[in-house]
Formats: sequence, C-alpha cells, structure tokens
Amino acid sequence: MTTINLMKKTAGVILEKKNLTNVIARVGLVLDISGSMRKLYKNGTVQKVVERILAVASQFDDDGALDVWVYDNEFSRLKSVTESDFLNYVDEYIMNNDLIHKFGRNDEPPVMEDVIQKYTVEQPSQEPAFIVFINDGGCKRTIKKPVVASSTKPIFWQFVGIGDSNFEVLEKLDTMEGRFIDNANFFHIKDIEKTTDEDLYNQLLDEFPSWLKEAKAKGIL
Repeated sequence: MTTINLMKKTAGVILEKKNLTNVIARVGLVLDISGSMRKLYKNGTVQKVVERILAVASQFDDDGALDVWVYDNEFSRLKSVTESDFLNYVDEYIMNNDLIHKFGRNDEPPVMEDVIQKYTVEQPSQEPAFIVFINDGGCKRTIKKPVVASSTKPIFWQFVGIGDSNFEVLEKLDTMEGRFIDNANFFHIKDIEKTTDEDLYNQLLDEFPSWLKEAKAKGIL
C-alpha cells in the first residue's frame, strides 16, 4: 500500500469520527515560502505536508484535487495537485520554477484575497472551501480584514503554525471581533515531521464540523 493510501485511510477514519463522511468540500493549501521556511522546502518536509493534505482533499473533494498557493511578500497560485502527479510536486512546481518568488518576507493578506477571489468570484459554489494555511510565525495583523470579509462566505480557514516562532496574531483568532461567524481556527505544531497523521488530521478537522453546522444554520451554505 502506498503512503498516500495509508494517509487516506487515516483521514477517512478521522472524517468518520467527526461525522464528516458525507461532506463535499473544496480543499486549498496555502504554504508560507518566506525565508525561514527554506530548510523545510529543501529537506522534503513541505512535500510531505502537501501529500498529507492531499489525502484529506481526496476524501472530501468534489474532484480529489488540492488547490495550492505559496506566498512570501508576493504570492503564486499553482497548478492543483492530484494523486496522479503529487510525486516531486514541490521540487518540480515550486523549487524549480523561477517565476515563483521565494524566501522573502511574509505578507498574508494578498494571498488570502486571492483565495477568496477564486472560491467566491471565479468559481463560486455551494460547496464549502476548507483552507489549510501553513505559517511559520510572524503572521501580519492585517489578516483581520480578509478573515472578517470572508466570514459571510463559504470559506473556513484552518491555520497551522509550525516551528517555534511567534504566533501571537493567530493565537488571537478565536476572539477576533466583527465576524458574521467564527470562520478560522489555529493550532501549533512544533515539529510537523514528528506529528502522526492521526494527530494532524484530528487537529486539522477539529473546528470545521462546528463551522459547517453554524454556516448552514446562518444560510452561508
């Protein structure tokens, strides 16, 4: 059995546990590619993250594809990744692509606006979009604007902090005011390589079920 199949199996178990087996959702992955992430791109950690999130997308997704963005102080919307082309995705489509700005400073709002644009303007749908947003610290306070603006839309932001930097802005997400509903969650993993798939998926899908319920009750979905 390939590793992706094992991950899919684990994801399936967690989905069942959280009563998400009948949910169809579009899944997006936003990857920090600021300077401090360089090592994690070079040593294969980010490739592994792509594969682990793809396993969730293939369980959830309308088409089994995972939409991918990378950002530092600029951002790129990449080719979606599927089970037929995930091998070496990071090297091939990110590291070896000179058009992608890499290893600069981080600036979250522009990429967040593009995510909102894709799922609400370019490809509007009744299906919710579940966005996994990987950041290794120092997230800008200005994320408040896109988070608040998307709180009436079928978009849920699941922020994941990796490493041991400062996540002050993300830690305050739960108390962020001005939103139609609470549409964002955050958890921190010091070493993502040492986190089991089961643990990762459990945390990833922790708040999504209650958001789905509230979004349906309030007419967003």
